[in-house]
Amino acid sequence: MMFFTRLIALLAALVLLNGCEQQDAPPLDQQLYVWQRQWTPAHDVALRDSRADFSTLRVLALQAFPQAGWRRARIDPGLLKRDGRPLIAVIRLDGQLKSLDQDEVTAQIQQVLSDWQEQGLTLSGVEIDHDAGNARLPAYRTFLAQLRAVLPATLSLSITALPAWLDSPELPALLLTVDSSVLQVHAVSDPRRGLFDPDQARKWARNWSRLTTKPFYLALPAYGVALLPSASGAPVVESEVPVGRGGERRELLADPRQLSTLAAELRADPPAHLAGLIWFRLPLAGDRRAWSLTTLGAVARGDTLDNRLSVKLSAQDGLYDISISNHGNLDTAWPERVTLAVEGCDGADALAGYALQQSPDLLTFTRLSDGRIAAGGQRAVGWARCTKIDQGGSNVHP
Repeated sequence: MMFFTRLIALLAALVLLNGCEQQDAPPLDQQLYVWQRQWTPAHDVALRDSRADFSTLRVLALQAFPQAGWRRARIDPGLLKRDGRPLIAVIRLDGQLKSLDQDEVTAQIQQVLSDWQEQGLTLSGVEIDHDAGNARLPAYRTFLAQLRAVLPATLSLSITALPAWLDSPELPALLLTVDSSVLQVHAVSDPRRGLFDPDQARKWARNWSRLTTKPFYLALPAYGVALLPSASGAPVVESEVPVGRGGERRELLADPRQLSTLAAELRADPPAHLAGLIWFRLPLAGDRRAWSLTTLGAVARGDTLDNRLSVKLSAQDGLYDISISNHGNLDTAWPERVTLAVEGCDGADALAGYALQQSPDLLTFTRLSDGRIAAGGQRAVGWARCTKIDQGGSNVHP
C-alpha cells in the first residue's frame, strides 16, 4: 500500500513539473522592421493595423555608404510617439565600407539617438546592421565592445548577424559583446538560388543556438525582389526602390505558406535561446514587393492561410466593370482565366495584363502577365456592355 501511495505522489509531482515547464516556455515574440527611408502618410495606417500582432518596432534610423556617406531615414516621430511600442533604432553600416571609424560612427549614432530623444521618442535599444566578412570579425568585436561602453546602460545593443559567421571561431566572443543577435536567414546567398530556403534556415537557427548564450531572433522575409540581367553576369537586384534600367525581370517572392510552416515549427519546438521572430518589412499600401499586412498578420498569428477569389461586377446602364476580389487572408497570383456567361454584348475589352476572347454567350479573360491580388483587395480585368451577365455563371480559374 505504501508503494502505491508513493507511486501516486511521484506521478502527481511529475505532472506538476511538466505543467510548470510548459508555463515557463513563453511564446515567441513577433517584431517588425520598418525599413522605409522616406516616411509617408501610409505609415499611419500600417502602424495602426500592425499593433495587435507585433510587439516591437525596429526602425531604420541611419545608414553609412562607402561613397555616399551618411544618410538618415526621414521618420515621422509623431507617429512613433503615438504608436508607443518599444522602439529599436537600426544603424545600417554597409558591408563594403573599408573600415569602421570608431569615433565617427559612435558620434553619428549618438547624434541620431539624441535627436530622436529630443523629438519625444523613448528608445529601448540600438541594432547595428553590418555585413562584416569573417576576416573582419575581430575588429568588429572591438568596435562593438567600445560602442557598448559608451551607450547608456538603459539601451540594449543587438546586431544583425549572418549565417556565414557560423564558420568563424570568433563568433562566440563576438556574441558576448552584445545583449542579443538577429540572425538574418533571407537574402544571404546568391540571389539566383532564391530569396529564402526554409530547410537552410532551420539548420542555421539550430547551429546558432549552440554557439550563443544570449537571446537571439530570426529575421524572416515578408517581401520579394526582382532580378535583372547585367553585363557582368551577376544579376542586379531590384527591391523596394526601382532600378532605372530595362530588361526582363525575374520576380522572387517569399512564400507565405513556407514561412507559416516554419514559424509554427519554431513555436512548437524553438531552438535554445530563440526569443522571437522579426519580419522584414512593414508593408505599406501599394508596396508591390511585400506581403499585404493581412497576410503578414495571419502568418505571424499562425492562422490557416487561404485565398477566395470571386468575380465582382459593377453595373450602370448596361456597362459592367469586371474585377476579381480576394476575400481570403492570403495574397495570390492573378488568376489564369476568368469566364463569364453573357447575353447581348455589343462591346467588351480587357485591361492591361489580360486578353479577351469573346463568343455570343461567353467572355474569357486570359492572363498575359504576372501580378498579385492582395488579401482583401481586388484587380480590374476588363469591361463589357451587355444586356445580362450571369453572376452565377462566372468562374475564376487559378
